[in-house]
Amino acid sequence: MSDQPQPRANAPQPVFVEDVFLTDVFLIKGRLPNKQKRLTNLLEDFARTFLPVHDATLVSLRTREVIRTAVVMVNVSEVILAHELVDVAGDETLRRLAGSSEKKTKIRAFYNGATQFEIAGQIEPGAYESQPLTNRKFFIMQKPLVRGIDLQHPDLQLLKSLDYAILKKDRMAYVYDFG
Repeated sequence: MSDQPQPRANAPQPVFVEDVFLTDVFLIKGRLPNKQKRLTNLLEDFARTFLPVHDATLVSLRTREVIRTAVVMVNVSEVILAHELVDVAGDETLRRLAGSSEKKTKIRAFYNGATQFEIAGQIEPGAYESQPLTNRKFFIMQKPLVRGIDLQHPDLQLLKSLDYAILKKDRMAYVYDFG
């Protein structure tokens, strides 16, 4: 097997996808190895510059080209949105309890980078703000709705069905808070 990224072959090979990352250029699907905690906590606590995504599929947001590779290193600073498709390290009951909070506010957040898009949904009040006590870099949005990216491509359609998204605070350019 080659270590070089390979363009999509005629016969797609099944890959086990646990995690999804959206960057300026790609939607990246794959799995983080040896994950022992929730993706949100892993991203917050990650001390290195690059996340190793194994069995990766990269879908270009511009050209819709699909690249499959055994491993791609993703700069954490490039992550705009993340999602854990398979919760291999968390507690399902705690996740449900965290999602059932009545204190939610609706927002529309806009990313103003190379690929401009909007994501709307429900968050904890003020979750997008910096908080010196926690110093968290990400916030959770429930029931996200992505607009501004053509989601007709089969690999991008999963962005239509996320029950939550992990958003990087400093990647959002504008926020309309309806709370």
